[in-house]
Amino acid sequence: MQPFTTLTSHIAVLNRTNVDTDQIIPKQFLKRIERTGYGRFAFFDWRYLDNGRENPQFELNQPVYKGAQILLAGENFGCGSSREHAPWALADFGFRAIIAPSFADIFYQNCLKNGILPIRVNEEVFETLLKKAEGNVYECTIDLEQQKVFDQEGFEFHFDINEHWKEMLLNGRDEIGFTLLYEEQISQFEQKAKAWG
Repeated sequence: MQPFTTLTSHIAVLNRTNVDTDQIIPKQFLKRIERTGYGRFAFFDWRYLDNGRENPQFELNQPVYKGAQILLAGENFGCGSSREHAPWALADFGFRAIIAPSFADIFYQNCLKNGILPIRVNEEVFETLLKKAEGNVYECTIDLEQQKVFDQEGFEFHFDINEHWKEMLLNGRDEIGFTLLYEEQISQFEQKAKAWG
């Protein structure tokens, strides 16, 4: 995974509550065996019209949000099924961080495991970001080491993150990469286990 240290990007706004994983990546696209290529199917039912063209009314199709790597989402983002394909689709779409008042627990963990930084914020911070970013090109910086988000206008806030997952993101490690840090100890244990057999 790509290490996450700092990220400067404009914010895309999806101000909807209870966006579930079936809206993020509909079930008909879960047949793929790769982790990549899901971005074009993200938010499929909202993003496209019946004729296959982009829906101009869908928030993330707005020109001001094109290329955004930070998503500002509503409460309880990522609820529904536990499909890991949802963060795969969001990452492939281009998002590296999601800011929301709350997340579904499994989705939150799946984001961390797949290199996406989910940031929980209180209602006041959410409303401030919404005013700044909705319908506008609004840029801010996320500094994971300092656990803060700030803009060029003097607005900033701090966020909480589990220390283990912070280190994993900073170093670009997934759980397999973390396990491989102990490869020598694992090999030694395997050798001892052979002797016991």
